[in-house]
Amino acid sequence: MQSIKYFHREYRGRWNGALCAALLIAATCFSTIAAAKSITLNLKDADISAVISTVSEATGKNFIVDPRVKGKVTIISSQPMASEELYSVFLSILEVHGFSAVPSGNVIKILPDASAKQKAMPLADDEFPGEGDQIVTRVIALKNVSSSQLVPILRPLVPQQGHLAAYVPANILIISDRAANIARLMNIIRRIDRPSNDEIEIIRLEHASAAEVVRIMASLEQKGKGKGAASAAGRTPILIADERTNSILVGGGKSGRLRIRAIISHLDTPLESGGNTRVIYLRYAQAEDMVKVLTGVSKSVGKQKKGKGAGATNNIVVNIQADEATNALVITAPPDLFRSLESVIKQLDIRRAQVLIETVIAEVSEDLSAEFGVQWIFDGTPGREGPVGLVNFGSGTGTSIATIGAAAAAGVAPQATNGVLLGLGAFNSSTFNFAAVLNTLKGDATTNILSTPTLVTLDNEEAEIVIGQTVPFVTGSFTSTGSSSSPTNPFQTIQRENVGITLKVKPQINEGDAIKLDIEQTVDSLSSSSISAVDLITNTRSIKTTVIVDDRQMIVLGGLINDEVRESVQKVPLLGDLPLLGWLFSHKTSSKVKQNLMIFLHPTIIRDAAMSARLTNSKYSYQRERQMQVREKGLLMLPKEASPVMPTMQNVLALPPVFEQDERPSGDAVPSLDPTLPGSDSATSE
Repeated sequence: MQSIKYFHREYRGRWNGALCAALLIAATCFSTIAAAKSITLNLKDADISAVISTVSEATGKNFIVDPRVKGKVTIISSQPMASEELYSVFLSILEVHGFSAVPSGNVIKILPDASAKQKAMPLADDEFPGEGDQIVTRVIALKNVSSSQLVPILRPLVPQQGHLAAYVPANILIISDRAANIARLMNIIRRIDRPSNDEIEIIRLEHASAAEVVRIMASLEQKGKGKGAASAAGRTPILIADERTNSILVGGGKSGRLRIRAIISHLDTPLESGGNTRVIYLRYAQAEDMVKVLTGVSKSVGKQKKGKGAGATNNIVVNIQADEATNALVITAPPDLFRSLESVIKQLDIRRAQVLIETVIAEVSEDLSAEFGVQWIFDGTPGREGPVGLVNFGSGTGTSIATIGAAAAAGVAPQATNGVLLGLGAFNSSTFNFAAVLNTLKGDATTNILSTPTLVTLDNEEAEIVIGQTVPFVTGSFTSTGSSSSPTNPFQTIQRENVGITLKVKPQINEGDAIKLDIEQTVDSLSSSSISAVDLITNTRSIKTTVIVDDRQMIVLGGLINDEVRESVQKVPLLGDLPLLGWLFSHKTSSKVKQNLMIFLHPTIIRDAAMSARLTNSKYSYQRERQMQVREKGLLMLPKEASPVMPTMQNVLALPPVFEQDERPSGDAVPSLDPTLPGSDSATSE
């Protein structure tokens, strides 16, 4: 009370004479009526700050006054009022002058209306709705009407300083205003928020397309927007198309639904005879392959409609033809069946992903061999008393001593052999002749084969790449001597087979990035012992399997690790077992063959043109770099000539297309890679 009295004294010095007299009269009245607990106010042009002080003393309430609260107050009262009635009149005074009283704990803040709604004002409900001009906030839940539809209706009834908003997810209204005005708005909302006779009606179409009819109705409503009472009142029917059942869902008032149903009945009529033929141009799929699928789908859909009693539509024959020249489908079918076929075409005629398959075939073989042997021949026939003997070892790569002796007796040179061949002996003795041959050989062979076949194919399409030779194999022969000793009309039948690397693969992209691969890998080669087409020997390594591998991951398909060791010993009994001298009467051969073959696979999914261009540019640039390396070395016998080099990728992409944009039949023209074309850098020095 001391602070209030100080506040009262602070403002007393500023009042004029007339105002002082009025306040003295009011003070006298207050002091007189205070004893009877009632007050009669009669003020003219009193300062609002003094009125606030007076109300605080009479009601015992504490006020905090905003500095912006200023003005003159005139109050005319004919009968005394209790403290509660006085406070209600005080709230009305504040409302008239654009101020509000906002309770905050034990004090009441007096603020301008614009600032009051942003403070923590009391939250009203049905139990404590507030009284008179008390400013409160109330949350109103709606049951039948949309809150967003009520906002434009109630907005003119709320003062400018008030607040009205709709929260659509919970279908509620938030209002900040005087308690009396909110009570009036509550009565209006209760009359509006009532159940209506709106229903959802499902209209099934037989001939027209539901989506097309909804589009026509929406266009009609857009053109006539604002012209009818139904549109202005927000009772326009709602239309939603269900393409799966070819039905239209209509919501809204009964009269509006009746009008929509009448319009739809006029639109849902069959086409005239001969108007059911459509042409659909395919973008990615093959028309011939699509005909088989659509024919089966049309039969299945026709049976379903017949089972449901669809009517005379089932008697119309469905005809589907493919035009290879334009890759188009010509379909003659009723509209309802055509919509089903068109939906299937849209889902099948899509751009399919591609798969790049890179294969690595690595083979390392090692062949070690060693041979050592001594052969003997002796002859005692010149003296007619000694024996005749031969120590001949037929295995190995060297020539036997019997062959050498026969060649020497005939006076011809013996056949050359692999390795070292040493011979000694005497054949001019009259009593005893002998000869010895020493064969020794050591071999070491290593083979390293690395092949990397690569191919690109569409999803679910088999691709094959063959890298090798076509080799003739003799499969039969015919020779007829006839009546003479020389053959007549001889011939041989030959069959040619591919010998090399063959890769067959069929990828299937599964959900995510997994790829199922049906692979058939064959590696053929000619054996080194093959001489002619009659006795060709081929080495074959083949894999046929089905695997699943993730995108850009490597998997090993299979491998062969072969380690073969052979050792052969031939010797003369007893003599070959002699210590130190046994090697003179023995022949030893050892060989070791080791092969290591592994096949690896690395698939990559190509989903768009950007990835395809990136992979192509990488391979193209690598090949061009190799050509540049060869060109730098030059040609040995033709130093003035330069080896050809592919143009840069930038020059290839900059070449003008073969067809103009309007004349191009399909896709983009593929530019030529001829290095002699203008723009190629192969004709100029690097």
